Amino acid sequence: MRRSTIRLSATAAVATILATACSTGPHPATERPKIIAALNKLVFTDHLPGAQLVLTEHGKVWTATAGVGDLELNTPFPDNARIRIASNTKTFVATVVLQLTAEGKVELDAPVARYLPGVVHGPGIDGDRITVRNLLQHTSGLPDYAAEVGGEPLPGQVDYTGERARWRTADPAEIVRDALTAPADFAPGTRWSYSNTNYALAGMVIEKITGSTVAAEVTRRIIEPLKLPDTYYPAPDETTIRGPHPKGYSTIDGRRADYTSQNVSSAGAAGAMVATGADLNRFFTALLDGKLLPPMQLAEMKHTVPTEDPSMSYGLGLFHRSLPCGPDAWGHGGDIDGFHTRGDVAGGRAVTLTVNQVPDTDRAADDVMAAVDIALCATP
Repeated sequence: MRRSTIRLSATAAVATILATACSTGPHPATERPKIIAALNKLVFTDHLPGAQLVLTEHGKVWTATAGVGDLELNTPFPDNARIRIASNTKTFVATVVLQLTAEGKVELDAPVARYLPGVVHGPGIDGDRITVRNLLQHTSGLPDYAAEVGGEPLPGQVDYTGERARWRTADPAEIVRDALTAPADFAPGTRWSYSNTNYALAGMVIEKITGSTVAAEVTRRIIEPLKLPDTYYPAPDETTIRGPHPKGYSTIDGRRADYTSQNVSSAGAAGAMVATGADLNRFFTALLDGKLLPPMQLAEMKHTVPTEDPSMSYGLGLFHRSLPCGPDAWGHGGDIDGFHTRGDVAGGRAVTLTVNQVPDTDRAADDVMAAVDIALCATP
């Protein structure tokens, strides 16, 4: 899920654990202090509880951790920490749709109405004019559902964010029906605008075509073949994180609170999954190395359009940007209450950085990206 437009105030005391690094890993020892300094900045300047950066290169993993994974116990992120990867889920879902395309079961430029007749309609919204490609590329013009609008839902809409919805099990079809009571933001294909509604629908397309759940298809087609032992798609009513994990925090009524446990069914195909940094690095590396998609479908995924951020463009479930040091980086990122994660691959090196509270300022979010860039750009 993307960063909300709500600004939160971090009031808890600054953590006292300095960044540490573990494993010999691939990263040159002369560059590691720069990464550790960048992580400490997230904790001591940006006042985030903790951070963990996982770098993978040539199959070797190096991890650096700053701050705390548990404010009450004052302990760091655990090794191989499982975290809610939020909108990185979209890349998994887009990959499944493109696999179905390669199998001849989905056409990217076919109207959504072919696969979901009668589902996509509303004020200025016509499922016969919106294609599957529009969904995956965020060029559909469909309004975002309330969980990501960052404000109060429109009259008659369900509020999918905050304490009122924290334990609610949501139905994707209900979410879509509710979202499409709002008018279209623009005509399909004329602009780009990030909308989680697109991926709720993409998940519904997968389920309609396969007769199986998104969770089962992601597991069968990606998680099991890549042997990602710590990656999973939670059950609809599952609220805890399996295995070792940091606590995730959110500011509620002006105070930082533990928000680790929550029902993420409203995030669904747009952002429900859990993984470790090492698993996420392995996934993005395998995807970009052509191990999950044939060349034609991978090329489609990497065909981008401009976004609202001039430094980034967007393909089919995949962001593209140019690094300060020159190479192209491909990846995604995600926000959900308690966790902010950024994953990128460039030049054979993969980096995932997670902080256990969504940054409450643009500066803090920029500092997360800067830390990723330092790790990706270090001289090998």
